[in-house]
Amino acid sequence: MPAHASLPPLAYPERDEITVEAVLRALADPVRLAMVRQLANSETEISCNGFEVPVTKSTLSHHLATLRQAGVIAGRQEGTTRYNSLRRNDLDALFPGLLDGVLAAPR
Repeated sequence: MPAHASLPPLAYPERDEITVEAVLRALADPVRLAMVRQLANSETEISCNGFEVPVTKSTLSHHLATLRQAGVIAGRQEGTTRYNSLRRNDLDALFPGLLDGVLAAPR
């Protein structure tokens, strides 16, 4: 792929396709939960390499894909950088209080 070509768009489920089982499964992993906490505490999106987690780049990519496929995060491409954001509005609308409860749990 040429350097100037864009990467394929990031796929994630529509709001009505998000299930509580997929969300809970994604949030059950301590690394993914740490990533979601970072997004929840951030006032902006976080680039893929902006997460502070003790994993390799390939493992980080796996965790991001899992969160995206579960509908917990959304991603967008800008040049060669991918940015991630928490789908708080969607999650709060579908499962009121769930995200706040998970984020408030002791570490």
